[in-house]
Amino acid sequence: VQLQASGGGLVQAGGSLRLSCLVSGLTTSDNFFGWFRQAPGKERDFVAQIAWRAGTTRYRDSLKARFRISRDSAESTVYLQMNSLKPEDTAVYYCASSAGAITTAAEPDNWGQGTLVTVSS
Repeated sequence: VQLQASGGGLVQAGGSLRLSCLVSGLTTSDNFFGWFRQAPGKERDFVAQIAWRAGTTRYRDSLKARFRISRDSAESTVYLQMNSLKPEDTAVYYCASSAGAITTAAEPDNWGQGTLVTVSS
């Protein structure tokens, strides 16, 4: 599976941004896809997960009110809609895939290249 993330950029606090992760090479619909983020000097943290087949989702508790993960099977793309952005959301955002459920950065089998999100105050 190959993943290509895009959609990052500079946004003012309170704004919205949608990240995209184009998926290729998918041979089964049983994979899980997730978004992680890594701020400078910090660990890579779980943001959200979606099961490709069922579309069921799971979020980091602190982000579930503002972020939404979705997938478009026809477009082979996983999205992360981010609303009410805060300066502390500034990070490089990575998409990832795994044969099993994703809860930590140790679990994904594949990673996208990352896309930078900068939220100005």
